Amino acid sequence: MTLRIHDSATRQVRDFVPLHEGKVGIYLCGLTVQSEPHVGHIRSGVNFDVLQRWLRASGYQVTFIRNTTDIDDKILTKAEEQGRPWYNLAYEMAHELGKAYGLLNVARPTYEPNATGHIPEMVELIELLIERGHAYPAADGSGDVYFDVRSWKEYGELSGQRVDEMEAAADADPRGKRDPRDFALWKGAKQSEPRTASWPSPWGRGRPGWHIECSAMAGKYLGEAFDIHGGGIDLRFPHHENEQAQSRAAGHGFANYWMHNAWITTAGEKMSKSLGNSLLVPNVLERVRAVELRFYMVSAHYRSMVEFSFEALDEAATAFRRIENFLDRAPEAPRIAALRSELPGAFSEAMDDDLGTPAAVAVIANHVRDGNKQLAEGQSEQAATTAAQVRAMLDVLGLDPADEAYATGAGEETALAGAVDALVAGLLEQRTAARAAKDFAAADAIRDQIKAAGIQLEDTPGGTTWSI
Repeated sequence: MTLRIHDSATRQVRDFVPLHEGKVGIYLCGLTVQSEPHVGHIRSGVNFDVLQRWLRASGYQVTFIRNTTDIDDKILTKAEEQGRPWYNLAYEMAHELGKAYGLLNVARPTYEPNATGHIPEMVELIELLIERGHAYPAADGSGDVYFDVRSWKEYGELSGQRVDEMEAAADADPRGKRDPRDFALWKGAKQSEPRTASWPSPWGRGRPGWHIECSAMAGKYLGEAFDIHGGGIDLRFPHHENEQAQSRAAGHGFANYWMHNAWITTAGEKMSKSLGNSLLVPNVLERVRAVELRFYMVSAHYRSMVEFSFEALDEAATAFRRIENFLDRAPEAPRIAALRSELPGAFSEAMDDDLGTPAAVAVIANHVRDGNKQLAEGQSEQAATTAAQVRAMLDVLGLDPADEAYATGAGEETALAGAVDALVAGLLEQRTAARAAKDFAAADAIRDQIKAAGIQLEDTPGGTTWSI
């Protein structure tokens, strides 16, 4: 079966046909690293990680690009408020973002370019747009360069809008513009901003506009035309609309398919810093494990809005533990490769249906139910095979509990359990010695000490066992 994708540009489900046989290029708009990542930030990374995993499982060679915007107005403002260089803030927040991705088993992209590392490519693209009559330097001497939206007749096709129906952004600076809807490709340096936040250009020192960054980086690493461009639904306009317009106005084919993930909301509103309802990833992971948080996010379809609640998160964590419980009880079997040819047909059909992860998770749940039944009926060999299939399906979703990405927490838990076991074993030896010496008062005192720590003892003919 062929992967079918809901293309945001056409609003239709299309069969996925790569531009180059056997190879797929994906560009995901990464984050502006102005603050610590919250759960809403991480969703696009998780969703498109599932996409690239499924494409690899389907036999494609994937080049996956996820950029970082490390210079913009918000970064400059926050850095000034905190009294430190903007690049210091951007570097630290990019590091925090990388840690959050790692905790949730989001695979590293093929390349992760920073905007500030690609200024020459942006300047070159802006020059081409001016040459082709689609951009112009502002006449007011500010050093700004704008894209002329009326010069590109297809402007608005991605978001389904007409230029005359659009309004200029409330915070847009109208100086030097031919049309209030024209957008900045290059921003002239301001005296109020640090000199380190500007670079030389044919129009004077300045820095790139937000939209030109992605067009330049996508072109460098994926070529003038590539397969899939992704990001959050809030980026479709104006960011992706502007990306597509400037790239195609420059003569580039740009993205063949557009995919947008929906928001994670709280109280019906997009999770964001400005609303004060953000949930930082480390804070959420104090309540559930990383694999459980990822399971919660993957269980929803990428185009479905998710109303975040800790109750729903706890329910997802409990459901995932049921899967783990079966895997722990099932006999070991040879691992099944996470390849389409090795996976249950119902799982593949679900994933081919526009990454239908809810249906794919339901297939996993059905296999776990069957596996538990096989264990109850003493069918160990069949249960082992079922467990291997479950693990392979989880691997495609980045949810295999045995994955090294989740090993740090597991290792800490294992070490803690070992330390507790050693301490309890030592106390039990003292208790045994006291009982042998008929010092029952001392033996009872040791028993009470262990019980006070929340540990229950059970004396059996084969010795004393304990449990928490």
